Amino acid sequence: MLQLPLPTSATLTAKLPILRLVRSCQNPPLRFPSSAPLSVFISNSQKPENPNVFPPVNQSVAAIVFGDGSESRLYPLTKKRSGGAVPIATNYRLIDVVVSNCINSNISKIYALTQFNSTSLNSHLFRAYSGLSLGKEGFVEVIAAYQSSEGLGWFQGTADAIRRCLWVLEEYPILDFLVLPGHHLYRMDYQKLIEAHRNNNADITISVSCALGNRDPGFGFLKVNSKNQVLEFSERPDREPLNFMTAEDSMKSSNDAYPYVASMGIYVIKRDIMTKLLTEFFPKANEITNEIIPGAISMGMKVQSYKFDGYWEDMRSIEAFYQANMDVTKRSTLGFNFYDKDSPLYTLPRCLPPTVITDADVTDSVIGDGCILNRCKVKGSVVGMRTRIEDGAVIEDSVLMGSDIYQEDWIQRCKMVGKSDEIPIGIGKDSYIRKAIVDKNARIGKNVQIVNKENVQEGNREADGFVISERIVIVLKSAIIPDCSII
Repeated sequence: MLQLPLPTSATLTAKLPILRLVRSCQNPPLRFPSSAPLSVFISNSQKPENPNVFPPVNQSVAAIVFGDGSESRLYPLTKKRSGGAVPIATNYRLIDVVVSNCINSNISKIYALTQFNSTSLNSHLFRAYSGLSLGKEGFVEVIAAYQSSEGLGWFQGTADAIRRCLWVLEEYPILDFLVLPGHHLYRMDYQKLIEAHRNNNADITISVSCALGNRDPGFGFLKVNSKNQVLEFSERPDREPLNFMTAEDSMKSSNDAYPYVASMGIYVIKRDIMTKLLTEFFPKANEITNEIIPGAISMGMKVQSYKFDGYWEDMRSIEAFYQANMDVTKRSTLGFNFYDKDSPLYTLPRCLPPTVITDADVTDSVIGDGCILNRCKVKGSVVGMRTRIEDGAVIEDSVLMGSDIYQEDWIQRCKMVGKSDEIPIGIGKDSYIRKAIVDKNARIGKNVQIVNKENVQEGNREADGFVISERIVIVLKSAIIPDCSII
């Protein structure tokens, strides 16, 4: 496996200084004094003397990242975690991609708003990004959902969450908010998006994908004119087939035939516009996508689109997540590149031993750290950290998410409670797994077959430790699959 470089002090200093700062769930959240006085920030940054000259994005942009909503399309992987916390490509969580995009784009003020199944996500963000303490102005700050005397319920949506957190988000004299879903897979230089937003003097700029075909990404469709100005928002245009815009269409579109483009759910919104939309114009709106954006368009605000023609996957299904992992094992350039040295991915550093491979046959696969692969066969698969695969086991075209603890630690715990004969974490002897996703800490016994033998399209067998979605078998986190089981 090609080991991705961990961030060094030099690279992180150049990319982003981060303070250890986390909000509590109480109201008001616990506040830690900043190690930098407010004077380090640009004064009067909201009203620059020269409207064509803007302060750097690390001083004038705050990113707002959402962990995931309550209705995740990655269930059952999100049964006990939010979408942003789902592991991918052995070492990472999905939210690492978005946070890394911010770091690589020199955006140093990052707020993560979390609520549903957020324990794992909050822990990961705190451990991965808040302990670096390399600068004075940067931070990754978790704002967990909370109740207050003004708002007794939980966050009702993205707009409601931002509205209730404005007292935190407006602490610094920034010009624009960058709103981001936290569970998408793509690489974008947000500085180019923000530059286009400011050059157009737009109130709102929406990033749109030019490479979706007829796929509905779930964030609505925008009708745009030849100047990339958004004229209309629709959850699904009435006419078929959709008149999608490609990378060249914007040069060809006429006033009589405006193309539709697919929103990525990524928004740049002026700070003062955001405040007015949420508190004055639409104080009861819960969602940005289908309430705030259409409302801003109907009011005549200047809403622009920004074309993005790179790889983007919004993890719309288990099949999409599975394919994104399979792309990691291939040499094709069609998928997401986890090996881009110019735009690295940051995550929680771990001090794990190297993987031990004993007479195993491993081809076209990615293996995480701390694994123990005995006399097994692994082909076209992603094998997560601390995975143990016993003799005779065969893993094909599958995603193994690994384990949170070492096998020896688990054995010791079992002995302490008198259960030393239980199935250990990992893949047992002579088991066969094909086109499956095995979540963390799963215990697969001996001679088990996980192959979807009946070719089932959909099946809910959570009581038995697995679910079938789009013909892919998903073994649940911490599930136990007894010896000689056939799935």
